[in-house]
Amino acid sequence: MDIFQVAAGLLTLAAVFSYANHRFLGLPASVGLMFLGLATSLGLILANAFWPGVGREAVHILEAVDFDRALMEGMLGFLLFAGALQVDVDDLIAQKGIVALTATLGLLISTVLVALGLYEVAALVGVDAPFAACLVFGALISPTDPIAVLAILKTLGVPHSLEVKIAGESLFNDGVAVVLFLALVGLATSSGADAHAGVGDIARLFFVEAVGGALFGLAAGYGVYLLMLGVDDYQVEVLLSLALVAGGYSLAHALHVSGPLAMVVAGVLIGNRGRRIAMSARTRAHLDTFWHLVDEILNAVLFVLIGLEVVVIDFDAAWLIAGACMIPVVLAARLAAVSLPVAALRPFRSFTPGAVVVMTWGGLRGGISVALALSLSSTLGVQDRPLFEGLLLVTYVVVVFSIGVQGATMAPLLRRLGLVRRAASPPPEV
Repeated sequence: MDIFQVAAGLLTLAAVFSYANHRFLGLPASVGLMFLGLATSLGLILANAFWPGVGREAVHILEAVDFDRALMEGMLGFLLFAGALQVDVDDLIAQKGIVALTATLGLLISTVLVALGLYEVAALVGVDAPFAACLVFGALISPTDPIAVLAILKTLGVPHSLEVKIAGESLFNDGVAVVLFLALVGLATSSGADAHAGVGDIARLFFVEAVGGALFGLAAGYGVYLLMLGVDDYQVEVLLSLALVAGGYSLAHALHVSGPLAMVVAGVLIGNRGRRIAMSARTRAHLDTFWHLVDEILNAVLFVLIGLEVVVIDFDAAWLIAGACMIPVVLAARLAAVSLPVAALRPFRSFTPGAVVVMTWGGLRGGISVALALSLSSTLGVQDRPLFEGLLLVTYVVVVFSIGVQGATMAPLLRRLGLVRRAASPPPEV
């Protein structure tokens, strides 16, 4: 199958699953689509027991999708820009302390705690997991996925300040996590003098990737903002925003700076300064509607893919047990990653009652973790194939629990805490 046929099939499945979820299940879109994708995968696995050709064809089609490249080099930039476009910079500045600490210090705390947990769990279940590989897993599973988080938050009525904390952290920590992940993969796949050199290179890599990505996003966003000032045509301005994401993300990748961080910064700039100064009311409405639709369509495809990717995973009993054991470990690490920054800032500011609980349970893992785990296939050697398959399975178990259980129970949790105060905003009218 060529890429058009694969894309057409995924869009068709996303549309059918979205209808089925809306009509019959009534679950949050991300949860319902993932569960329907999982059900389809399990059906294919069952059918493969009777008709082996079905399973082989399904694996062939999904391998053609190349999930990690499709997300990390394609959909991610559009999804992050669409999310950042709706962030009010004044609200973000008001929450800058907790957002910055949880997206950096909190991420590092979680990475180390998860790595220690996996190292112990692997020893208990009898699988080989070097500590360097455990650190890599900690880096890929620790970031809260902005795609999963924003998809859930849009349907809930959480207090605005709490929504900004969760959304702001999730938008920024994935770019930091990708840089940390790449550095740790480099350390895990090197040895001797190369490993010692790699430790010293982490700071440089972080500066080039993260700071460079933010500065590039600021420059690219400001350039497009200047172009928007010179026109008053919604078609041109929407096209300029599309070019900013497609061209900017691709150029950031070529320059070896963080494309995700670049798109977040560019989205915040266009969504605030660009929206207030460079756009008419008509353009703002069309721009919001366009990116709302892009966000919804790509989200639907992504969560269908997360469910379908189960077909390509090898299920090993020991690693499956390890994955189940890692669910409470990841949650405990998330609790520490949130609690410590909140405790550090509490003497200087107040927090919404229940903020730690909501930020812990609402720190969903999603497509980014799966994509990073899949990317290990090309970095680990052939001799490390069992380790790759094991880490991928553990990642999937945690992600499915995160979206399927945590995502599905966010609304009841918020109601129990008395934090549902407003209805979600409808999409803008044109």
